[in-house]
Amino acid sequence: MMARRFGFVLAVLAGVGGLALLLRSLEASLIYFPTRDYAALPGDLGLDAEDLSLESTGGARLSGWWIRGGQSGPRRVLLFFHGNAGNISHRLERARLLVDALPVDVALVDYRGYGKSTGRPSEEGLYDDGDAVYAEAARRGLPPERIVLFGESLGCAVAIEMAVRHPCAGAILEAPFLSVPEMARAIYPFVPSFLVRTRFDNEAKIRGLRVPKLIVAAENDDIVPPRQTRRLFEAAPPPKELHVIRGATHNDTYAVGGQEYLAALRKFLGSLDAK
Repeated sequence: MMARRFGFVLAVLAGVGGLALLLRSLEASLIYFPTRDYAALPGDLGLDAEDLSLESTGGARLSGWWIRGGQSGPRRVLLFFHGNAGNISHRLERARLLVDALPVDVALVDYRGYGKSTGRPSEEGLYDDGDAVYAEAARRGLPPERIVLFGESLGCAVAIEMAVRHPCAGAILEAPFLSVPEMARAIYPFVPSFLVRTRFDNEAKIRGLRVPKLIVAAENDDIVPPRQTRRLFEAAPPPKELHVIRGATHNDTYAVGGQEYLAALRKFLGSLDAK
């Protein structure tokens, strides 16, 4: 009887070990969905853009654009950290809306392994890439009070980490999640969370984040459970604002939100001027 039990325990441990090895080999492919080819260029949308080539940690070379806003007067720069799929070319329509409606420039740079950027994506790698983008803004003479961090989905994790590491005026977090283990629990409930190595632990980090924050939630988010975005907002200390886009799903927030969405961003940026 003891031998049978021992054999059963060994079989279970072997199964868990095999699952852990399988998850480790597949984890990155379940998180990052980069596209190499550009769908468009800034000039195709009539944008005034400068090509960027930034060196990141580990020898990664990042490609992107510094998109200049057309509005007069003092401008901020939005450091735009995009989501886990596609590349920066798929955010050009959003960038055009932002620079047309707001007094901002937009720094839009691909993470390592996305678009024309070299290397392979990883959690620490994306944070290092965020550092490189922030350093470029500082190199251009922009003080922290003119730098706003803009995160989209997975990019919210990069924006939050940058707000922890660097001074800034504020952070805009669109469709954020609690953490990768929490997302794995929601999508793959059969996978033990302790097997998930990638963290992107937004909930833990945002608790100590005192900069002004605007959290944008999609009412019908079909990727990030809306309760996660709500819980992240509740965990965040003030100053903070929550803007819910009625009827929006994960990837159409700005399209569904329309002028109301842009008005929420404009109001938030205006509140930073008052501080």
